[in-house]
Amino acid sequence: MKIQNTTYLSLGTNQGNKLENLQNAINHIDDKVGVIQKISSIYKTASWGFSGDDFYNICIKVTTILSPETLLNTVLDIESELGRLKTNTKEYQNRNIDIDVLLFNNDIILSKSLIVPHSKMLERKFVMVPLVEIADNVIHPIEKKQLKICLQNCNDSSEILKIDEQLVRPIPISEKYNYIAIEGNIGAGKTSLAKMLSQEFNAKLVLERFADNPFLPKFYEDKERYAFPLEMSFLADRYQQLSDDLAQFDLFKNFIISDYYIFKSLIFAQVTLQKEEYILYRKMFDLMYKEITKPDLYVYLYQNTERLLENIKNRGRGYEQNIKSEYLKKIHSGYKSFINTEKNLNSLIIDVSELDFVNKKHDYKYIINKIKEF
Repeated sequence: MKIQNTTYLSLGTNQGNKLENLQNAINHIDDKVGVIQKISSIYKTASWGFSGDDFYNICIKVTTILSPETLLNTVLDIESELGRLKTNTKEYQNRNIDIDVLLFNNDIILSKSLIVPHSKMLERKFVMVPLVEIADNVIHPIEKKQLKICLQNCNDSSEILKIDEQLVRPIPISEKYNYIAIEGNIGAGKTSLAKMLSQEFNAKLVLERFADNPFLPKFYEDKERYAFPLEMSFLADRYQQLSDDLAQFDLFKNFIISDYYIFKSLIFAQVTLQKEEYILYRKMFDLMYKEITKPDLYVYLYQNTERLLENIKNRGRGYEQNIKSEYLKKIHSGYKSFINTEKNLNSLIIDVSELDFVNKKHDYKYIINKIKEF
């Protein structure tokens, strides 16, 4: 499990459209670093250490799974993407964006590339004033004092002015949704995506316990004989698991994410059961479905049949290797019909046929942005 870290960053700009520069930096940090928890007011100050245009400065609080070194490299990349030109001179210069790592958890880091807490922060009012606004009671790891006390002891006498303009904080997934269900056909990657999202956004993870079902291997050997006991056992287990897990709110998690939704039981039952069996099954399902909490967001991962068969082969579960393309197509048709008819479900379909979100960060970020923008 990846650790959620808290970092405070300082952002400054004195060239071009300063508000736009800061907002663009915030959006990039949200996209590449982590969840932005707080943004200070904007403070206008004279250039510090050189003669230049006035600066706009802010501080932000971010939660991230990045390590300190990766965080620094990511911040430098963001500066570069936003047009900052690095020079070899050590003198202060005008810049369209400047991002500094001030604090990282309660850590003290002394390396060639990164010093945390930032070595100059206590000397600079343009850093300390916006920082104290969002982190007044945070303890400085070296001084062992609250930041608001450190500000009082700051000898910087330069004038600092809070301006009226405000920046927009990107709303994270964890604040938009209490419960997200990730669904898809066999081999679509729903479990992998659910795990990745839960780690990045500190979500309680609910995974389907398909591996514990004794009827599953038997079903793939003799579908007609084992279809009904398989689907009934899955239905009972899914109902019990979702009822228990969704009712237990974890104070240390931001929201809940599952790699299935109970309606998949009905979709698979439509494909596998005989008519009389399905009628009986549907009666049981309808009773349970009324009691289950509905997800705030239902994400369906679509993959074409060829890619599904490739994924199934690569993950190597012996009992799945004889799955036919016709069976997968029927399952997809069931999902499609469900999504089209279940109007009260907040559904988002993402085509991942050409994506490799497990191994390619860009593809993973594409999915995250789809969810954020939905």
